[in-house]
Amino acid sequence: MNAYLITGASITGGEVADLLIDNGEIVAVGTGLDVPDGAETIDATGLVALPGLVDLHTHLREPGREDAETVLTGTRAAALGGFTAVFAMANTDPVADTAGVVEQVWRLGRESGYADVYPIGAVTVGRKGTQLAELGAMADSAARVRVFSDDGDCVWDAALMRRALEYVKAFDGTIAQHAQEPRLTQGAQMNEGALSGVLGLTGWPSVAEEAIIARDILLNAHVGSKLHVCHLSTKGSVEIVRAAKKRGYEVTAEVTPHHLLLTEDLAASYNPVFKVNPPLRTKEDVEAVREGLADGTIDIVATDHAPHPVEDKDCEWSAAAFGMTGLETAVSVVQHAMIDTKLMTWADVADRMSYRPAVIGQAGDHGRPLEAGAPANVVLVDPAAERTVVPAESASLSRNTPFGGMTLPGKVVATFLRGTPTVLDGALSR
Repeated sequence: MNAYLITGASITGGEVADLLIDNGEIVAVGTGLDVPDGAETIDATGLVALPGLVDLHTHLREPGREDAETVLTGTRAAALGGFTAVFAMANTDPVADTAGVVEQVWRLGRESGYADVYPIGAVTVGRKGTQLAELGAMADSAARVRVFSDDGDCVWDAALMRRALEYVKAFDGTIAQHAQEPRLTQGAQMNEGALSGVLGLTGWPSVAEEAIIARDILLNAHVGSKLHVCHLSTKGSVEIVRAAKKRGYEVTAEVTPHHLLLTEDLAASYNPVFKVNPPLRTKEDVEAVREGLADGTIDIVATDHAPHPVEDKDCEWSAAAFGMTGLETAVSVVQHAMIDTKLMTWADVADRMSYRPAVIGQAGDHGRPLEAGAPANVVLVDPAAERTVVPAESASLSRNTPFGGMTLPGKVVATFLRGTPTVLDGALSR
């Protein structure tokens, strides 16, 4: 394993220092370092050094939908986005509801070598919401699953949700809820409001998200387990989580990059690339989730990277699949929405996109500060760079980015996974 000397980097946007990486670890941070012979020097003047990013919400599609994404292509996209660890959601085919399937995904991740893959297990058998899946077996498997979710569907049955929260306490697990009351969102196509009426598209009301979040926070307070809210998207949801935290209730929450930047107005184009679940909301909602992320009400940013093949998106809106890709653009969108607006600093980005998601997901040696003795999971970002998003240039197998044609700030220049470069000079290193 080669040694690397990263010179002149701004450590999480603060002090400028050199980082010496050797044998998979950060050996030293500072100036005038004792550098071993043969070390490769990387000039990081003007770059921000962050701990490797951790995405708690990624869809890698394998097994079953390798036409949309594979573990290999998804982790390549992750590396290009600065991620060293991703959590793979359970809505595969077959569903990741057994030890066998989660171990398959985990092994595929180990083989890829671009990012560590932590499988998320389904809460219910087949994600059908009627019977608990093999939670204990998945927790005891080689994949050591600690986060469970039926993402894409809500665990809508309150009694079943309570049992799931109770069950995972035995191994310190977390239930990540896709908050969507199904009876309020039948046939929903976009955010419910005046615009949905004008466009003639069935609305997805905010209350369908907020009611489930409020219910589950109360259930979790009763049970004393760990609850995580996926892709929070409304002002009301922010207010509910903020009030719960003030009362000392145990809950964590995430927001996606697209909900930090895009609004429902894009649905007026009828371009299915903007169709997502939960839907793009109003400008007021965008402002609220930004504020919630800035003040810590929302704990983390998670991409909800949801790749789809062309035929699932290149069709009329009502027939199109929900979802957007997001791994390669996440840092740029967060810089645009949160840093360039002075709502957050790069140190806050390290907290929301590395430290906290690693803690919530129990992601081993990820999410560690950039200090001597820590695993060398490092990303270098050029905050002064600008780039125009070109979907065809994505490392993902799918092209359904909502940011195509947009000029965004910031670019990932290098990513190191335990001292091995996965990205150098803004391109995959192998």
